[in-house]
Amino acid sequence: MRTKASYDGHPIHPMLIPFPFAFLTGAFFFDVAAWYVNDIDLARTGSHLTLAGIGTGLLAAIPGVIDFFGSVPPQSSAKTRATKHAITNIGALVLFALSWLTRGQGAVSIATLGLQLVGLVLLGLAGWMGGTLVYRNQIGVDHRHASAGKWQETSVPRVKDAVVVAEADDLERDQMKLVHVDGMRIALGRTEEGYRAFDDRCTHKGGPLSDGVLICGTVQCPWHGSQFDVNTGDVKCGPAKKKIATHAVQESNGQVRLLQP
Repeated sequence: MRTKASYDGHPIHPMLIPFPFAFLTGAFFFDVAAWYVNDIDLARTGSHLTLAGIGTGLLAAIPGVIDFFGSVPPQSSAKTRATKHAITNIGALVLFALSWLTRGQGAVSIATLGLQLVGLVLLGLAGWMGGTLVYRNQIGVDHRHASAGKWQETSVPRVKDAVVVAEADDLERDQMKLVHVDGMRIALGRTEEGYRAFDDRCTHKGGPLSDGVLICGTVQCPWHGSQFDVNTGDVKCGPAKKKIATHAVQESNGQVRLLQP
């Protein structure tokens, strides 16, 4: 699912997360050394690294929040995982902030090291979940095949009868785009028989169908491979068991209209 927080097509969040990992891990080891040899200079370095880690962690959270609300499909297993990822990261930063506050006159205590150790464990768990979001749920990854065309996403207001969602030549055959209609996510695809519209949410784990593959009137979810008939919404291949909702479209005067979404 293409990220909304990117620079020249490259996701920003993955660019920034190595910094808090490096700074906070370094802070822990410098503080361990400072506690072991009772060296104030090492403790001062650990203190500075802790602040740098917290600061860069908050900076990395900005594109992460944008991805959470703009890229992760709602009502999906990825949304649940992203929520846990965010909470775990916040918990880690809070623990490191508390560890910084426990320093007495710059000295390192056992409480400081304990808070940092738990914070590192949380960082590791959060990183593991983040990796799953990228490599399994494909958040921020434009993985589609070459003929899928450029990613298209648009938002249109809901109207009483019909709403224009595309020009007739926007998509080639077997290409799709994502349309937001007042909070609804609808995938619009072009088949041999014309344009078809259907819910963007896979009924298995909530994967984004617009990010999948459309071939011969069948759309395949990019997460677990469930396949649906875009004409009827029927399941053609599991693991999904429930059909997807389809929506009526009309092509006229060079425009594609979604009827009463």
